[in-house]
Amino acid sequence: MLLINRMRLLFSKRNILGSVLRTIFLAMAFIFLVIAAIVGSLAIYYSTLPSAMRPIAAGGFVLVAMILILLGLRKGKRGAWAAFLFFFMMAIAAWWLLIPPSNSRNWQPDVALLPYAEIKDNLITVYNVRNVDYRTETAYSVHHYDRTYDLTTLQSVDLFLVYWGSPNIAHSMLSFGFKDGSFLCISIETRKELGEEYSAVKGFFKQFELTYVVADERDVVRLRTNYRTGEDVYLYRFNVSMDYARKVLLDYLREVNSLKDHPQWYRAILTNCTTSILRHTTPFNPDARFDWRLIVNGHLDEMLYERGKINQRLPFAELKKRSLINQRAKAADKTSDFSRLIRMGLPGMEP
Repeated sequence: MLLINRMRLLFSKRNILGSVLRTIFLAMAFIFLVIAAIVGSLAIYYSTLPSAMRPIAAGGFVLVAMILILLGLRKGKRGAWAAFLFFFMMAIAAWWLLIPPSNSRNWQPDVALLPYAEIKDNLITVYNVRNVDYRTETAYSVHHYDRTYDLTTLQSVDLFLVYWGSPNIAHSMLSFGFKDGSFLCISIETRKELGEEYSAVKGFFKQFELTYVVADERDVVRLRTNYRTGEDVYLYRFNVSMDYARKVLLDYLREVNSLKDHPQWYRAILTNCTTSILRHTTPFNPDARFDWRLIVNGHLDEMLYERGKINQRLPFAELKKRSLINQRAKAADKTSDFSRLIRMGLPGMEP
C-alpha cells in the first residue's frame, strides 16, 4: 500500500511538472507570436505601400494576427498559431525581404554623390571626398575633392566616438592619418532622402540605404562638435600596426566601391556604424572575440582600453576626460590645420 501511495505521489508530481512546463511553453509561444505581430505591423507601416494604405494595412494585419493568436490559446485550436505563422511568413517576411535598396532617390545634397576609389599598388585615389562648408547644421554648401594617398605613408588610425544623449550608445567613425598631415575619415551612416529624418525605429525596417561617407575631418567631425547641439565627441588613437591599418582601410574602400554599384539597406542592428567596423576589422584581428560593449557601443572605448588597443598610461576615467575634443574643435573651427589642432596634446598623440 505504501508503495502504491508513493507511486501515486510521484505521478502526481510529474503531472504538476508537466503542467507547469506546458504553461511556460504556451506563455513563451504567446509572447513570441505577439512580438511577431507587432514587428509585422511595423514592417507594413514602414513599407513601400502608398502612405494612405499603410495604417489600414498595418491595422488589418494586427487584427487578424491577434484573432489567430488568441484563438490558439484555446484547447484543440493550436492550428490557429500555425495559420498565423504561415500568414506572417507569406504576407510579411517573403514580401518584405524582396524590397530592393536603390541608389536612385531624391537624396539630401550631402549624400547625393557617392565616393569611390581606384587602388593601384600602394596608391589609392579617392574620388568625391566630402568637405561640406557649414553655416548651420542644416544650411551648408556641399564640396568634394579627389585625392591620392600613399599607403606606405599611413601612420595612424583613430577612433571618434560621438554621444548625443545616452552614454550607452554612440556613433563611431574611423580616421586614417598620413605623414603629409592629411586624414581620411569614414563615417558609416544612413543615406537620407530630401526632407527625411533619422528614426531609430525606422532603422529596423528598410527605410534607409547604407552609405559610407568618406570625408574631410573638417566636415564630419566639425559638424558634430561645432554645429550640432548636445553632441560630445571623443578622439582616441589606436595602438595597432600600420600593416593592420592598411588592410582595414583597403577593406573599407572595397565596400565603398561596392556600394556605388550595389546599394544595401542600413539595418539598425546588423549593418550600422559599429557592426560594419567590426566586419572590416575582424578578419585581420587575432584578438577578435565577442563583448557586450560591441553592442552597447557607448562603452566601446572602455573595452578597447582593457584590451590595450588605446592608450593605457592614464586611468580610463582620466583618459576619457582628456579625450573630449569639443572645445578644441570649436577653437580650431575653419582653420586649415583643424585635424592637427584637435589632436594636439591628446593622450597617445604627443609628438
